[in-house]
Amino acid sequence: MGLATLTEYDVLIIGSGAAGLTAALVLAEQRKVLVLAKGALDGGSTSWAQGGIAAVLDEGDTFEDHIRDTMIAGAGLNRRETVEFVVEHAPEAIRRLAALGVPFNHEAGALHLTREGGHSHRRIVHVDDATGFAVHEALITAARAHPNITLRPNMVAIDLVTDRHRTDGHADRGRWDKSGGQAWGVYALDETTGKVECFLARSTILASGGAGRTYVFSTAPRGATGDGIAMAWRAGARVSNMEFMQFHPTCLYNLEVKNLLITEAVRGEGGHLLLPTTGERFMPRFDPRAELAPRDIVARAIDHEIKRLGLDYVHLDISHKDPEFVRHHFPNIYERLMTLGIDMTRQPIPVVPAQHYTCGGVLIDQAGRTDLGGLYAVGECSESGLHGANRLASNSLLECFVFGDAAARDILARWDDFAPPPAIRAWDESRVTDSDEEVVIKQTWTELRRFMWNYVGIVRTNKRLERAAHRIKLLKNEVNEYYGNFRVTADLIELRNLLQTADLIVKSARARRESRGLHYNEDYPATLPAARDTVLVPN
Repeated sequence: MGLATLTEYDVLIIGSGAAGLTAALVLAEQRKVLVLAKGALDGGSTSWAQGGIAAVLDEGDTFEDHIRDTMIAGAGLNRRETVEFVVEHAPEAIRRLAALGVPFNHEAGALHLTREGGHSHRRIVHVDDATGFAVHEALITAARAHPNITLRPNMVAIDLVTDRHRTDGHADRGRWDKSGGQAWGVYALDETTGKVECFLARSTILASGGAGRTYVFSTAPRGATGDGIAMAWRAGARVSNMEFMQFHPTCLYNLEVKNLLITEAVRGEGGHLLLPTTGERFMPRFDPRAELAPRDIVARAIDHEIKRLGLDYVHLDISHKDPEFVRHHFPNIYERLMTLGIDMTRQPIPVVPAQHYTCGGVLIDQAGRTDLGGLYAVGECSESGLHGANRLASNSLLECFVFGDAAARDILARWDDFAPPPAIRAWDESRVTDSDEEVVIKQTWTELRRFMWNYVGIVRTNKRLERAAHRIKLLKNEVNEYYGNFRVTADLIELRNLLQTADLIVKSARARRESRGLHYNEDYPATLPAARDTVLVPN
């Protein structure tokens, strides 16, 4: 078995979205940075984000209002010091993005601010209804132009390199302890060559996104398979609050197009949710804020009406607004729907809830540090305490910019504390063969996503969670055996991570004996007086 070759990079970043590229641009002023992207450089969730970025910029709005709105949406589970940190750094994040050339919408010489569910003020900075795409274009352009940043697309991370991969006989710690271990980089599959490479660095940042593809209906991109969360867990990092999976209330219902998100801003600008059978506006029956209630309330209300009436979908209708107003505010959604035969200026849009955001993840502090030395996590793969039991709309891109910047600055400030990587074993393929049973992966993936939707979806019960846990245990055994015998492929790596992530979601959901925020269990419908995080500790 050979040794892994040391790379020339100081910092390794896994993920090329808003969080990863923000960190890369800060680090690159002093260090050489390698960014690994799964698939295309723009294949992550950032480019898909429609709504915008929340920041206190409007006259009459205050940091305290934004903090309060965030914590109300988060059902009290937020860590206030984190919420304050992010909210207070939001205006500066907007200024940095504007300086990079992000063409934010303006009106009468000022930034145009829209409003979304759960917000008490207009504070959503946006670029039409395709903010994420515009932001990512600016970040990737800046990263490509920087001589200290190397971008590698089509790289699928397999596992973090830790002390157990050293060649000097360094022993594993055994059970988890507060001092943690050390991360030295990652093993990753190059999809273009089929070869596994080992990338080493003094510090590693996980910016790998969420785990939306654990579910059959999701607005997340194809690659959102919980890779960073699963890798960090296997490496020995704690994971927190995985039971809080946000389901976006309004995903287009279409048998061919299964992940077209209809932005929150459609409701923020006056769109109504209606029963397709009667045209009744039903949200006022569930919450006095009606369509502007937080996402968990709106999603459960839609789910309730769909199940109560045996519907396939409900209607989202903004056709009562001026057609030019609708086309101007939602040009991309309008054009996309028109290609599907739906004119949103004249008719309602059929919508269903879909998994949208992973509020839990790798447990981090305010600098993005995990339990492992040298390992940081930022963005959707992390659990910082910002979102609590339910993410407030448009706080997610904001978290990426603030924590990407914070992690990078912490690494630079503590650079002398990071040792060079030791000698590490190369990837060993000497005892595996090419698989002739790819159907196993497809079948297991389909089964997993279906029972996660049915058993661990918007509404849960103890029995459903028990059934899911039983199925996951069986499938994990099958996939682990498969993984040990066959050469890795992207699909196998993702399936392994999906199963690990699903296991963490179910373990967290079974540990919470109440209903709070996004987690609703019919066997525990009440909310307990004290809000406590669910923290899972690896063996």
